Amino acid sequence: MAIKSSIYKAQLNVADMDRHVYDTFPLTIACHPSETEARMMLRIVCFALHADPNLVFGRGISTDNEPDLWRRSMANDIELWIDLGTPDESRIRKASGRADRVLLYVYGDRSVAAWWAKNEAALMRFNNVSVVQISDESMQAMAALASSNMSLQGLIEGGQLALSSAEHETLIEVELTTLKA
Repeated sequence: MAIKSSIYKAQLNVADMDRHVYDTFPLTIACHPSETEARMMLRIVCFALHADPNLVFGRGISTDNEPDLWRRSMANDIELWIDLGTPDESRIRKASGRADRVLLYVYGDRSVAAWWAKNEAALMRFNNVSVVQISDESMQAMAALASSNMSLQGLIEGGQLALSSAEHETLIEVELTTLKA
C-alpha cells in the first residue's frame, strides 16, 4: 500500500514592499512522502516571494513535466516557472523554452556548490533563467515552523524575506543568495 501525502494548510499573509503586494493567501499544500518539511516550506516561501492570485503549486514532486510552482497567463502561456532543488540541464532547457521566466531555488550548501560548478556555463546561455540559493540554516529554520495548520507572515523588502509564524515566536530572515540574475 502506498504512503499518502500529508496535507498542510497555511494562511499566508504577504507584505511585499518591493512589488506592492499586500494580500492573504489560504494555501493547501500536499507534502509528498519523499519530500521533507523543509522543502515543503520552501515552496511556501517561493509562493510568498512571488505572491500572485494566479500563482499555483504544480502537481507535485513526482510529476516531471510541471514545476513546483507556476503562473499562467489568461491565454494559458507559462509566464513563470519555479523549480526547487538542483535539476539537470535538460530540464532547465525545456523549462526555458516553455516559460517566459524560469526561477530555480537551489538548496543544500554542499550539493549546490558541485551542481553550480557543473552547470554554471550551460545556465549562462539562458537569458530567462535565474538561480537563487537558500542556505541550509534558512532551510532548517523554515522546517521548524512547519505544522499541519499554519498562520505565516512574510515581509519582503529589498529582495529579502522575513518569515514569522503565529504559532512560534520566531522571526526568520531567509538567506537568499543570487547565483544568476
